[in-house]
Amino acid sequence: CGCPGGGFGGPPGGFPQRFDQRYQVYPVSFKGREDMEEGNKLLLPASALQTLAQLNISYPMLFEVTNPALDRRTHSGVLEFSAEEGMVFMPYWMMNNLCLHEGSMVRITSTTLPKGRYVKLQPVTSDFLDIHNPKAVLEKTLRNFATLSCGDNICIRYNNRTYEIEVVETKPQAAIQIIETDVEVDFAPPKDYVEPTAASSGADAAMPEVVEEEEEEEEEEGPDLFSGAGVRLDGK
Repeated sequence: CGCPGGGFGGPPGGFPQRFDQRYQVYPVSFKGREDMEEGNKLLLPASALQTLAQLNISYPMLFEVTNPALDRRTHSGVLEFSAEEGMVFMPYWMMNNLCLHEGSMVRITSTTLPKGRYVKLQPVTSDFLDIHNPKAVLEKTLRNFATLSCGDNICIRYNNRTYEIEVVETKPQAAIQIIETDVEVDFAPPKDYVEPTAASSGADAAMPEVVEEEEEEEEEEGPDLFSGAGVRLDGK
């Protein structure tokens, strides 16, 4: 990525410096913080806070998180500066998105992102629609997120199950911050959703009732669930 390992700073030529550091990454479960899996915030070491303070980084503190080996990236916030020196802890689903393993090197750079106006989300599997009120569950979970980045698969836990939701589109740009922000939330049909057909309902005697039921439920909740109404994600 063109950044010397283990250092921080900014580009030459008098431009303002920015936080730019590499750490070994581990899942938040190693710190006993499984609760952080419902969100996208990091645990950074205390030295990071000192550096950020010296650089006068604006709040909220937002970061670009990059796997330098594959040039895969996403964005995040920070929850605490309680990690051991040289380490960063992040939700395991974020590590999976970036193809990172325990002990991999990850690059963390400070960044700024615009406040989000719109996000389109797509459940990876249709069983997400079996949740009694999926929109409410999603809105509650998103309050733990600082940012959303196009292409990320975020994880939502509900009733001891984990559901994957892909971030399909964000406005005004491909990565947004959603802290204390009114965001219009829209849904795409689940990736594995198949419209029932006369041929398939005749071929499979067990499935039609379930599929039709789900379809009816989606239609009933449609104006609500897929309305794209503005939502304040901090619950205020």
